[in-house]
Amino acid sequence: MTVNLSQILQERLLVFDGAMGTELYARHVFTNRSYDEVCLSSPKLVSSIHEDYVKAGADVLTTNSFGANAISLKQYGLMDKARQINIAAAQLARKAADECKERKILVAGSIGPIFTLTSNRDDRIQALSNQAKALLEGGVDFLIFETLPNRETALEASMAMKGIDLPFVLSFSIPEDGDISSSVRQRLAPFENLPQPVALGLNCGTGPDSMLTVLEYAVKSTQLPLIVQPNAGVPRMQDGRQLYLCSPEYLFTYAQRYINLGARAIGGCCGTTPAHIAELARALKPFAKAILNAPVIQGTDDTSNMVPEKPLAERSKLGYKLANHQWITTIELTPPTTWQTDKLIEKAILCREHGIDTLNIPDGPRASPRLSALVTGMLVQQQAGIETVVHICGRDRNMIALQSDMLGAAACGLRNFLLITGDPPKLGNYSFASGVFDTDSIGLVKLQKHINHGIDLGGQPIRPATEAVVGVGADPNALDFDREISRMREKVAAGADYITTQPVFAPEALFRFMDAISDLNIPVIAGIWPLVSYRNAEFMRNEVPGVVVPDSIMKRMADAANDEQLATGIKIAQEAIEAVRARVAGVQVSAPFGRVQVAFDVLQK
Repeated sequence: MTVNLSQILQERLLVFDGAMGTELYARHVFTNRSYDEVCLSSPKLVSSIHEDYVKAGADVLTTNSFGANAISLKQYGLMDKARQINIAAAQLARKAADECKERKILVAGSIGPIFTLTSNRDDRIQALSNQAKALLEGGVDFLIFETLPNRETALEASMAMKGIDLPFVLSFSIPEDGDISSSVRQRLAPFENLPQPVALGLNCGTGPDSMLTVLEYAVKSTQLPLIVQPNAGVPRMQDGRQLYLCSPEYLFTYAQRYINLGARAIGGCCGTTPAHIAELARALKPFAKAILNAPVIQGTDDTSNMVPEKPLAERSKLGYKLANHQWITTIELTPPTTWQTDKLIEKAILCREHGIDTLNIPDGPRASPRLSALVTGMLVQQQAGIETVVHICGRDRNMIALQSDMLGAAACGLRNFLLITGDPPKLGNYSFASGVFDTDSIGLVKLQKHINHGIDLGGQPIRPATEAVVGVGADPNALDFDREISRMREKVAAGADYITTQPVFAPEALFRFMDAISDLNIPVIAGIWPLVSYRNAEFMRNEVPGVVVPDSIMKRMADAANDEQLATGIKIAQEAIEAVRARVAGVQVSAPFGRVQVAFDVLQK
């Protein structure tokens, strides 16, 4: 039975497997052999690789048949075994997929381009068509024409699918040099009067970082679902061998960005291993649940138990300042990794004495275990006498626990919140941790607003109603700016009271964001990060999603002497505040590495 791949890609994220050739080489199958023929001579070897990817969590297994067309096999004297090899390749992947009882695994029949210059188009199309039919006979769910270098090879693939009733994908390798935008548009343009792919792909040819640039153009060039499978970085020579040094976490970091741009399936190409796929499957699937298919918080249609929400100015000191357009200063303090809070409370008291309005308390930033943000916020308010803004994220709690925590926060006197989707779990000491993501930041706003109106999601009354001031996050530098604006409008429609942005180094990006939502009339608090060194600037620029550090600022930090870099970073932060002050409701200044004095210097308190 033919699968509806298009529908599957719309409903959920798929994790493809990684490289086959890399794994065969690691098992001492050298490049003077036909890797495709190994399906006949060493089937257990190929099966073991498929089984490793199944254990890693892959949703799609790709057959070991990339070069198994009659023309390419001719150089190995295997032209007459093309059909046999493809059937075996499909059956090996099918068996590994069907033996998994935990989830449905799809099998993609891999077909590579034909580069033999002595062949003519008709012969190439016939060879590809025969290969497709053999893979179908072997039991694949769909075909993926991989590593297509140009439009001509894609045209031949589409022509080869005439008369074959099977979904197929055209996946391109885009060179890093030249006009990438033009290359992407030209390759991804549809063919008229030919069988149409159900999805398009990008694979091989480039590592995770460069693939991100390619994907930015691809999402603007097609409405079809996109499958992204980068190499494990650029191979480097090490002791005479070419090795891929991209770690699983590095690949995951970029895969997260691919999803944010709209990719519907993620996998790996040359150099990627089951370890890479295991990290993608473990961390991305729950994250994608929130990003791609965020549950809708419906609640009850019965409004009889609802009460009016308390006016913003009466909910907290922060709410009062927001409602009365008074300048707001807040400093972010990360909860400790221990249960002891003496040092944190000392810093909080200093903040109060320096006239800071509130302290921002993140909830498990970068998916790391720390003291509960709710407990931290409560202790700071009780012992330091300064209001807090506590983050609540959807990563760790289901809907029941989220409602319980919101009620608990109200009982502890917490009134100000920043509701976020949350960072997905990553590799580390807690690699087994899973994300919950029953809802995303939009759903969290709706949930808190229900409780502010005195009812839970089931319509049961809550008396008295909570009095939360609801904040949401924003990324003015989002790769998919239109999507960021669309989601921000949903957050405001759900009831957000204010916005806090990612760190702003380029005021122009913030102004562009604010212009796009100017009709919403919602206060914006600008995030400010004082750079403490050039190394810190490099980290922010390269490793923190949503942060753009302009070349001009990188140069200023690089030109500063080592003992002047902190002062330069503070000066840059002060300039950023001055540039945005007239348009924002206030600023949230980070205390890098917990150094609150740096934040004070930025604010000149």
